[in-house]
Amino acid sequence: MQENINTNTHLLYSSLSNMIIGFHGCDITVYEKILYDHKPFKSSHNNYDWLGNGMYFWEQNLERAWEWAKSGRTNPKLHIKTPAVIGAIIDLGFCLNLLDSNNIQMLKLQHEMLETKMSIADKAMPVNKNIKGNSDLLLRYLDCAVIEDLHQERERNNLLPYDSVRGVFFEGHPIYESSGFMEQSHIQICIRNPNCIKGFFAPKEINSKWRIP
Repeated sequence: MQENINTNTHLLYSSLSNMIIGFHGCDITVYEKILYDHKPFKSSHNNYDWLGNGMYFWEQNLERAWEWAKSGRTNPKLHIKTPAVIGAIIDLGFCLNLLDSNNIQMLKLQHEMLETKMSIADKAMPVNKNIKGNSDLLLRYLDCAVIEDLHQERERNNLLPYDSVRGVFFEGHPIYESSGFMEQSHIQICIRNPNCIKGFFAPKEINSKWRIP
């Protein structure tokens, strides 16, 4: 096999094939506005968003979406009184897939570029933080800043913008002693281009008389 391939060859494989199913936990009022009133899905613009700004979904993970929605009842910032979950059919399009080696290295370089910019401006770099009582770094101020800086850099250079960002997160406690698998690990999707969402649906119950294809 050819050892020294063109450095841009990975772009040939940057679009993830086929549709995926995503799930979004929310309050029942948001669920009804999107499904019944066809209101637009609002993007998140927090400066600690894990994958930058956009519309967030759990990839193929209905249970994790329910867990998050239910936990929102005790978090006043999430405004969830009655938990609900919306399903979505998503085409990831041109995806900043952070399970891809080339994209990981690109983000690493972007971090170095951001460090230089912040140093010149005599500003401190953002820092990822945990929430009291939780050892996971849930407030991703640094990661969000690096990803958003990458988006801005591409815009300044008239490069194709990313439609979506995809990342894996190891979250929660080990499932057994010394395990590398965590209870709440998941793949999360951040949709920047609303046209990637082909439709929403209400997750349904299983018909136990039939097998699941």
